[in-house]
Amino acid sequence: MAASGKPGTSRGLGVALTMLLGVVLVIFGAPILGGGVWLIVLGGSWYYLFAGLGLLVTAWLLFRRSIAALWVYLLTFAGTLAWALWEAGLDGWAQVPRLVAPSVVLVLVVLTLPVLRGGRPRYRRTIAGVAAIAGLAATALLAARGDIVALAQQATGDDPDPPASAQPQAGADWPAYGGTHHATRFSSLEQITPANVGDLEQVWEFRTGDMPEADERFSNQNTPLKIGDRLLVCSAMNQVIALDAATGLELWRHDPGVSPDAIPYNATCRGLAYYAAPDLSQDDPCAERVLMNTLDARLLAVDVRTGQLCEGFGDGGSVDLEEGIGRTVPGWYAPTSPPTIVRDVAVVHSQVRDGQRRDAPSGVVRGYDAASGEMLWAWDMGRPGEIGPPAEGETYTRGTPNVWTIASGDDELGLVYLPHGNSAVDYWGGDRSDAENEYSTALVALDVETGEVAWHYQTVRYDIWDYDLGSQGTLIDFPTPDGPVPALVLPTKQSMFWIFDRRTGELLVEVEDRPVPQGGVEPDRLSPTQPFVVDFPNLLKPDLEERHMWGMTPLDQLFCRIQYRQSRYEGIYTPPSTDWWIQFPGYNGGSDWGGVAVDPGRGIMVANYNITANRTRLVPREQVDEYGVVPIDEPGWADNSPEDVSPQADTPYGIEVNAGWRVPFTQLLCTQPPYGGIMAVDLQTREVLWDKPFGTARGDGPWGIPSGLPFTIGTPNNGGAVVTASGLIFIAATTDNLIRAIDIETGEELWRDTLPAGGQAGPAVYEVEGRQYLVINAGGHTFMETPIGDHFIAWALPDGT
Repeated sequence: MAASGKPGTSRGLGVALTMLLGVVLVIFGAPILGGGVWLIVLGGSWYYLFAGLGLLVTAWLLFRRSIAALWVYLLTFAGTLAWALWEAGLDGWAQVPRLVAPSVVLVLVVLTLPVLRGGRPRYRRTIAGVAAIAGLAATALLAARGDIVALAQQATGDDPDPPASAQPQAGADWPAYGGTHHATRFSSLEQITPANVGDLEQVWEFRTGDMPEADERFSNQNTPLKIGDRLLVCSAMNQVIALDAATGLELWRHDPGVSPDAIPYNATCRGLAYYAAPDLSQDDPCAERVLMNTLDARLLAVDVRTGQLCEGFGDGGSVDLEEGIGRTVPGWYAPTSPPTIVRDVAVVHSQVRDGQRRDAPSGVVRGYDAASGEMLWAWDMGRPGEIGPPAEGETYTRGTPNVWTIASGDDELGLVYLPHGNSAVDYWGGDRSDAENEYSTALVALDVETGEVAWHYQTVRYDIWDYDLGSQGTLIDFPTPDGPVPALVLPTKQSMFWIFDRRTGELLVEVEDRPVPQGGVEPDRLSPTQPFVVDFPNLLKPDLEERHMWGMTPLDQLFCRIQYRQSRYEGIYTPPSTDWWIQFPGYNGGSDWGGVAVDPGRGIMVANYNITANRTRLVPREQVDEYGVVPIDEPGWADNSPEDVSPQADTPYGIEVNAGWRVPFTQLLCTQPPYGGIMAVDLQTREVLWDKPFGTARGDGPWGIPSGLPFTIGTPNNGGAVVTASGLIFIAATTDNLIRAIDIETGEELWRDTLPAGGQAGPAVYEVEGRQYLVINAGGHTFMETPIGDHFIAWALPDGT
């Protein structure tokens, strides 16, 4: 650590810096040594004991200014390198906490040579030895770096012409959340191709201006509709806005006056539902309308041309969705997803805020006449055979599983497909009814004309893991040995894809019942087995091991290893308990509201997904009360309790979830990357065409500070893709705030642009006067920790292209 200037001054500074380095090594070496002993007691790795000793001995020798400090640290570093390669091989991201900080310390120790006693005569020989070892480390890291960023190209050959699909497709218009109510997220447009997508340029940006002041509870995940020359969007607080689809200029705006008090945590408007009334002429008011569920529980019908409420719909254009719901407070019963319209019936359902109390608003599903707003039926699983509203003084069955995500529908069959969540309170089920145990975390197909169940299938038995069905089902013609079958593909948080004959509910994939861990606080109620799809690709990753723990430094990783060893973990479906337990995949694992996209011509399904874990514990009721945590409908409620505990009132336990399971020091995730990916599957052969980490590290970093690093790490991602007939995938979703175009055949990224806020919404593709546009809502997401915004942005090829 030499400096310029007089020799005495330089040497004095070098000695001071050497002493400072010794102090730093003590500060880090002592907890590494102590934590290493603790980890050994817990049955974990012995490495940290020796690493801590090496750091402390090096520090002591530095204080003595002995050349032996270098040799001790070289020995420590060599052991670290050997251990790191043995545990994690050439996985570069896995090596970050193992090798980066030790390599920095190596450089610093080498720089102390000029002031170490006995170092000068051997200076050159020492440097040569150090260089050899450092070179070996650099080679390992370089090889790992190549492993991270290499894009594996996979030849696909020429595909035979597939049979034409009979399913509806989005083209010039984008008339539904998923393109159509079949939710393939496929556009038949071909103007933008892999060859010219690099020329895309932003052509307009629109901001809604509708953001609650000083309030970050909301986000927006709106996929716009495109009808004729208009783009129809909704804001975070349910303002409906019509834009000129070519220019982004505002044409009209309808403000329903939703109070900020009605905003639940992570409130959103995911979308609108378009309806053309068959009994009205094109010139009649509200011949074309959009229906929207508001956060304060109203169903509105708005004229596409004028932005005025449709007076003949409900009560002056509005239907009160709280009728029959019973006791609630603002933000508890809050519809966030659009209705699904099948055979002129608007099917409506609602989010019910998680984790509050067992006596929660109902998950009832209702069908309304899309023209008049008249309620036609209600499916309340607690009142079988009754399709009308509850009698005066009664309510729909409280606490039943709800549908917070988007449904899909089949006009030909007259069925709507509803992905259900859990009963109220996710992590305890001791007083669930038989009906709740039958329909919780189940896909339910309802006849839209009667409200009766046509078929249903439960993907998790006795779900106490919050594995609710968050993805919209996608309707396709699925290839089988006997020919194409009308099917529904359902992605799940457990990283599996369920495929059904959508007419009957018959499985088109093989399912195997496998034993799962038992015990926890409800040992007599757990299912001894759970169903697993075994003949179709899935996103399940190997069970976590101690070596999969991560962080920025060895100290981070050591902390996570200790937490891992202190927690119960027996693989997927480890039962909840009052001790800490690990859930992997966590409740944000696999697929969520983005769903999948399918190119019916190529027969390729595209799915983006998460690989994240939670560390969780049930909190006994008396402890919840000591914390002062109360549900949303009681005095003293606060949006976030100091202990991050959800009350789950009316049950024996609250729940504390370390969502994303983070290191407390740097706030990085405790498990190693990747945290998310994107894959393409050939539906005919059921083979994975490509599967890659998805998202760069540029938007993430320690202490929540964006690192700006462009390296692909695989980030958490939510929000779906659009695929086009020209062979492109358009998707944002990741935490790096980028929107990308990807070649569907190879997975190669062809274009990207930076968004001003998080892109946790599905994009849409449409055409105006022969020009193809890509549009997305950059609204951000609180839970995903992406910037919040109110932006709608469109891209197109340059004029004349």
